[in-house]
Amino acid sequence: MIVDDSVVIRGLISRWVEAEPDMVVAASLRTGLDAVNQLERVKPDVAVLDIEMPELDGISALPQLLAKKRDLVVIMASTLTRRNAEISFKALSLGAADYIPKPETTREPHAADIFKHDLLQKIRSLGGRVRRRASAASAAPAVERARDPHPAPLAPLTPATPSVASQAALVKRSFGPTAPRVLLIGSSTGGPQALMSVVAEIGPVIDRFPVLITQHMPPTFTTILAEHLARASRHPAHEGIDGEAIKPGNIYLAPGGKHMRVAKQGGNPVIALDDGPPVNFCKPAVDPLFTSAIDVWQSGILAVVLTGMGSDGMRGGKEIVAAGGSVIAQDEATSVVWGMPGAVANAGVCAAVLPLNQIGPKVVRLFAGDRS
Repeated sequence: MIVDDSVVIRGLISRWVEAEPDMVVAASLRTGLDAVNQLERVKPDVAVLDIEMPELDGISALPQLLAKKRDLVVIMASTLTRRNAEISFKALSLGAADYIPKPETTREPHAADIFKHDLLQKIRSLGGRVRRRASAASAAPAVERARDPHPAPLAPLTPATPSVASQAALVKRSFGPTAPRVLLIGSSTGGPQALMSVVAEIGPVIDRFPVLITQHMPPTFTTILAEHLARASRHPAHEGIDGEAIKPGNIYLAPGGKHMRVAKQGGNPVIALDDGPPVNFCKPAVDPLFTSAIDVWQSGILAVVLTGMGSDGMRGGKEIVAAGGSVIAQDEATSVVWGMPGAVANAGVCAAVLPLNQIGPKVVRLFAGDRS
C-alpha cells in the first residue's frame, strides 16, 4: 500500500513494485486518512507511508494503522530535513519497521536508482518475513491452535526463535587471545533501536576505550542518531570528523553519505572520511570501517554486527578474525532482519551469536579480560 500525496511518487513506486514478480500494489492512496479507512479492505502486508500529507499525516496515521493491523510493516518515507528525520525516529519508537529517505528530485538517475534499490529491498525483506511467519502460524498443528480460541495477534517483526539445531549448526570459534582495545559496531535495518540498547549497557567500556559505529543511514539522520546515542549511553557521541583523534570515552558515528575509516597520524588513530562510491550498496558501509581498523589495532579489535539487511560486515569480519580479533553477531530471534549478522554467523567467523540483551554485558566482560 503506497500512501503519498505526490502523484509522481505514487506513480513511480507503483511502477517499480508492479514490475517485481513477487510484489503487487494493494492500493495507491493520497492521504493517511484514506489509508486508515481502506486498510481493512485492501489488507496490505506493507505500507510505504509518507510523513507530510493533508488530512492525516504519516506520524498521526501510523498508530491508527497498527491498531487495525498489528503485523502491518510500515516503512516511513520522508525528505532529508531535520524535522522529518526526527519524526522518522519517533515513528520507529511507535512501531514503524523502517524508514527510507526520498530523493530531493527523481530526475537524477543515480538518486532514483538508489531509492528504488533500497525501497524494494526493504519491502521484500520485511514484508517477506511477515508472510513467512503467517504461513508458519497457519501450518501449526490444529490441536495446538485449538488450545486458545482467541490467540493474541503476532507482534510486528518479531521472528520465531531459531531451532536449537539451527543454532548449534553455526560454527563458532574461540575469542582472540588479545584483550580488545577498540569496539566496532555495524548495523542497518532495526539498528537504531538495537544500538540504543547496547550503548546503554557498555558504559565501563566507553569510559576506557573508543567505540566506532557504522549504521546504514543518510545525512541528517546520523546527526540525530548521534544525539540519541549520547543520551542513551551518557557519553559523548558525534559524527566522525575527518582527521580528528580517536580517544577513549567517545562514540564516533559514521556520517551519512560518507564511509568512516580509521588511519594513523603521528602514530595515533584518527578518523578518515571517504567520499568514494558505495560499498555493498551502502554509504556509509561497515566493511571499510572494519578492514581499516586492522592496520591500527591489529588483533585488539572486537567487532559486533547487529540487525540489518544484506551482508555488509562479513568481509570485514573475516579480515578482523584473520588478524586475531573477534566478532559477535546478534542472533536471529532478536534481529529485525537477520541479514548482516546472519552473514557473519554463517561464514563461521563469530565467537558468539547472542540475543540483543546479552551483547552489552558480554562486551563489558570481554573488555574486562574474560576470554571465554
